[in-house]
Amino acid sequence: MRLDSLRKKSGFICDMDGVICHGDRILPGALEFVDWLKAGNKKFLFLTNSSERSPRELKEKFGRLGIQVEASHFYTSAQATASFLASQRSGGSAYVIGEAGLTNALYEAGFSMNEINPDYVVVGETRSYSYEKIERAIILVRNGAKLIGTNPDLTDSMGKDIAPATGALIAPIELATGVKAYFLGKPNPLMMRHGRKLLGCGREETAIIGDRMDTDIIAGIHSGIDTVLVLSGVTTEKDLKKYSYYPRYILSGVGDIAGLKTS
Repeated sequence: MRLDSLRKKSGFICDMDGVICHGDRILPGALEFVDWLKAGNKKFLFLTNSSERSPRELKEKFGRLGIQVEASHFYTSAQATASFLASQRSGGSAYVIGEAGLTNALYEAGFSMNEINPDYVVVGETRSYSYEKIERAIILVRNGAKLIGTNPDLTDSMGKDIAPATGALIAPIELATGVKAYFLGKPNPLMMRHGRKLLGCGREETAIIGDRMDTDIIAGIHSGIDTVLVLSGVTTEKDLKKYSYYPRYILSGVGDIAGLKTS
């Protein structure tokens, strides 16, 4: 497959896990790919459905992997959620089940935390999940708070292990209230539009690189930008027959884009 058209793009939106790294392990070709982006003066953004960490924390994680990029190159589902909620209800309040990356994004967007009568109940990935928090969320949603999820993922890869993600954590609240959550992360095209706006690139100039058909690739298709599936993560070539849509490019990994291999 010829990659000339892809390499001429000026903007790249990249998923992280399964594309650049897997847990705390950098994937082959990732460092060379980031160096290629920098050398070509490309505009790039690492987009993650995880709401757990802030861009600064993600920058530090990449630094430990040997990849030096600024925090401005990261965009999380927490930031997308905060941006959307601020556009809907400026100066609103939320009851949050999530980690610091989510609460900090909401604070920065002008939101306050509220356990009594919030405008929203917002759920993201967390390790401090409890019956008491679920119970409080159910009461608040029944009293009129809108239910928001940072992303619809059911599971999250934690190195060699699989952990429950936001879609699984929010399910008991949906079931107990009969209310369906609105999710801001991929495949919601709003997150892609926010990312592309941050890059300042048009649709024709931008490509999304991801390892998941049901989030990265479909989000790119819905957003009208070229899609690149890398087989370094969860999706295999055999999995493609399950889907009624197809990526523009299929590569073994991001090193192919940097010219490390013949594609």
